[in-house]
Amino acid sequence: MIEVNSLTKQYAGRTAVDGLSFTVEAGQCVGLLGPNGAGKSTTMRILAGYLSPSSGTARVNGFDVFHDSIKARRSIGYMPENAPLYLDMRVNEYLHFRGALKGLRGRELRKRGIDVMEACGLTASRRKIIATLSKGFCQRVALADALISRPPLLILDEPSNGLDPLQMRHIRELLAELRPQQTILLSTHLLGEVEQSCDRVLLIHRGQVCADDTPRNLVRKLRAATDVKLELQGQGPFEEELAKISGVRKITERKADGEWRRFTLRVEARADIRAVIFEVALQRHWHIRELHRELPSLEDVFVELTEGK
Repeated sequence: MIEVNSLTKQYAGRTAVDGLSFTVEAGQCVGLLGPNGAGKSTTMRILAGYLSPSSGTARVNGFDVFHDSIKARRSIGYMPENAPLYLDMRVNEYLHFRGALKGLRGRELRKRGIDVMEACGLTASRRKIIATLSKGFCQRVALADALISRPPLLILDEPSNGLDPLQMRHIRELLAELRPQQTILLSTHLLGEVEQSCDRVLLIHRGQVCADDTPRNLVRKLRAATDVKLELQGQGPFEEELAKISGVRKITERKADGEWRRFTLRVEARADIRAVIFEVALQRHWHIRELHRELPSLEDVFVELTEGK
């Protein structure tokens, strides 16, 4: 569905995208992650036909986004970060207008307008002037606009921007319903959203891909240490015995719960010491109420792969 090869975009004195290459298969939901200025929005604007690249190629649904721009854009529903809505129009009027621009007519246009307003939670607001809507509802209108022509590819730049937690959950559920009929490329600063919604993550830093994998695999490959949470009861010294276990970097005691002592053990990456802790507890006649390992999050991956670069 998307083929990007050695894509570069240069501005005066700055390279926003630097030889970027990746592919997205039909039916996938792929998240673009990266710090501010990494090149995410620039990449999306090139794919959507809003910008031309300095060099390299990009194809959408088999069409070059520069040489066959009109054909490529017919396959795309694009929602920019700050959608330029016509604020003096009513919601239903705006969607009717946008649908007509995208080639919809008559009964199909009316039906698609009703469908996307229902899908995006806009039915009750269909007669409201867009200027009177909250930022979150404006985001819904922009998403409905991207969906109205049933494009095979959705390009969503920060789709949850301005939404409250309930609205974000609604958007995630909607994206899940759209797959696998539609391919989705989205950028977001909400790492939890990527973990819950995306099949793949492209981590972009300084205009280049520095990681490309599933959220789960990225977490598994993380080099950083993991934490083991532990609650013990019995005769110590707990810290001294736990520190003897191979792989333990640091022991931090948390707030106690009566006679139960709580510890967090920072452990070397990929080391699972829970069985060893259990054996030590048996030997020392300790009681264990909690023993679990906390795997690193996608946020940890994000920080480790971009920190210091």
